[in-house]
This record gives sequence, structure tokens and C-alpha cells, in this order.
Amino acid sequence: MKRATTTADPEMDLNLVALFAKVVETGSFTAAGLARGLPKSSVSRANARLEERLGVRLLTRTTRKLSLTTAGTSYLQGIREPLAQLGLVSGCVAESGQIPRGLVRITIPPELDEPGFAPFLASFLQRYPEVHVEVIVTNRRVDLVAENVDLALRAGKLEDSSLISRRLLQTQMGLFATPRYLDKRGKPKRLADLKEHACVIFRGVGGRIIWQLVGPRGTEAVEVKGPVNVDDLGVARSLALCHVGIGLFPTMAVSSMVSQGRLVRVLPAYSMSGGWLQIVSASLRHMPLRVSLLRDHLVKSAGEFVPKA
Repeated sequence: MKRATTTADPEMDLNLVALFAKVVETGSFTAAGLARGLPKSSVSRANARLEERLGVRLLTRTTRKLSLTTAGTSYLQGIREPLAQLGLVSGCVAESGQIPRGLVRITIPPELDEPGFAPFLASFLQRYPEVHVEVIVTNRRVDLVAENVDLALRAGKLEDSSLISRRLLQTQMGLFATPRYLDKRGKPKRLADLKEHACVIFRGVGGRIIWQLVGPRGTEAVEVKGPVNVDDLGVARSLALCHVGIGLFPTMAVSSMVSQGRLVRVLPAYSMSGGWLQIVSASLRHMPLRVSLLRDHLVKSAGEFVPKA
């Protein structure tokens, strides 16, 4: 195979590039061929031609699966966004002059299924009455490609690097407990007082964790302990609601409980920046106009529908 060159091929066939991306997306030459109406042999030859043009091997083949080489991973990362943009522009041109219509499927976490989200969605549907939106409310990480879901609202670090994401806003975290717990144990007056309290530990070690929060004196740290350690935020919140102790939660995840009086803010002068709330879509495929319109509406209006405690 030829040595890789550092200059781009001005005559590179975009069909070869897009077909390589489809192979990665579907996981096999056969599946990519079915998606594009091509025989497996044609897809394999197309990938070989692309590798020859680039002078590097992109995929390794075994009897069971295809795997990206290091060069293939780098190449995929480089072409993902341009291909997505090309598909979006092509779709917008094709749909220009048309009335947006059809189904958009979006998944959101339960903490966003709040009163603020309904008016947001209603305003979008009023503006685009021919669009139908299916909302899937779940904490489960939905496979967007396998389950044919167009968009996902997700917080924190993305585990799948093949997804395209756009940041909406950074979540904020605070300390919360039930009135019953605080009546029994007393309200902490300083951050150091948390050492004497039971805390709901989220992803700690040995029933302990160090919380770093920003308060009146800048960043302060305190090591807290508790009777339970969990790796699921929803379970941690449920335990706090059962009066187990004080928890550190994203404010948007406890907004409704605070408004109902089931949880109260502890040491409200202290907070911590959490993960980013992001709008996520599957990569390497055309985004219909109706989907891009809902995505853009989310980007524009995130501050209005995300609940705050």
C-alpha cells in the first residue's frame, strides 16, 4: 500500500467517503450495502479504493467483525462533521419551499419532563402544525440509530463518540434534603457541618466522597460520608426523598420536588457547576428539515424550559 500523503486529494470521490462512513455506522459491508442498494463486494471494493487513495488502512477485518484502525478512527473523526453538514445543507435545499411535516422522535430525561417543557413544545407545534413530535421520557441511554430516534437531550459526558452534540447550557448543582431529615438532624450552617450529617453518596468510594463547592469564600472542599453509595442519580434522589440524608443534585433534577416542598435547599449560598446539557443526534446521516427545526428551537429556548430549583 502506498505511503500516506499529507496533502488532500482534490479528486477524492465523496461517494467513497460516504460509503466508508456508512460501513462504520452499520458495522459491516453487508449492512452498508443493503442501506445503499449495493452488493457487499461493491462496498468492499469501494473501501479498498478509498484506502488506496489515502495510502493507509482504515479497517481491519476478522471473521466476526470490522474494526477501525488508528488511522481509520482519526479519518472518521475528521469527516463526520463535514458529511453531516453536507447532508443538512442538501436536505435543506431539497426541502426548501416545502412545509415542514412528518414525525420527529426525541428522548429526554425524566427531570426535564417538567411544566416548562410542555409550553416549549406547544410553541413549536403551533408554529409547525404539520410536524408530529414523539417524546420518549426515560433515563435509559437510547440507541438513536437502532431505535430510529432523531434527537436526544442528555446531560454529562457522552459515552458514544460517534454522536454529534451541541451544548445548550451547563447544569448547576446544589445541596438538598427533606424537611423531615433537617428537623431531625438540624440544618448545617457551614460547609464543614456536613461532616456531621448523613449524606447520599453518588459514585463515591467506601461510603465517602469529597464535595467541592463554590461559596462566599470561593471554592471549598468537604469530605462527607453516608450510609449508602449509588451510581444512579435517580436512585440517589429517591433515597434523599426517603429522608436518608443530604444529597448533591443538579437543580433541574429536583426542581419539582422543591416546588412541592418535598426537598429544600441546604446551604443555598453553595453550588457547583455540573455537566453540560446537550442536544444529540446520530451522525453520518441526513437530518430532515423538521428535525433541524426542532433542534434549533431547543438551542434557542433551552434557558426557558430547563427547570431551576
